[in-house]
Amino acid sequence: MGVLDAVAGRVASGATVEFKPTGSSMVPLIRSRQPAVVASVDPARLEVGDIVRARVAGTVYLHLVSALDPSRGRVQISNNRGRVNGWTSRDRVFGVCVAVDGVPRAGALSKVRVAAEKGADRSTGNADGPQEEDA
Repeated sequence: MGVLDAVAGRVASGATVEFKPTGSSMVPLIRSRQPAVVASVDPARLEVGDIVRARVAGTVYLHLVSALDPSRGRVQISNNRGRVNGWTSRDRVFGVCVAVDGVPRAGALSKVRVAAEKGADRSTGNADGPQEEDA
């Protein structure tokens, strides 16, 4: 299990996790190695523009919700440069980004499913998934 999977698993279990994702696909929202805090999410509260930790076609990303399909219970995940990663079911959206570099994300706390733990865990990770997908 890689770091991305480990962070996703901990968040899905209700933990609030701080880590430093790498990559450039989310610039300027998240720059490489900027601390990001991700908390467990209530998928029914997701909105277009939320930054989420989600698995799409076997890869875990920290990317944007770019579209919602409530009738089929799925969300579309994309980076901040226009690349669509694909559709995934709501149950594969593990968490919502609540802060970047210590700055809270507007409206994100209202989407947290489980109360945040005292003190965030610290890990490293890659926001973009495999590096070759960043091009």
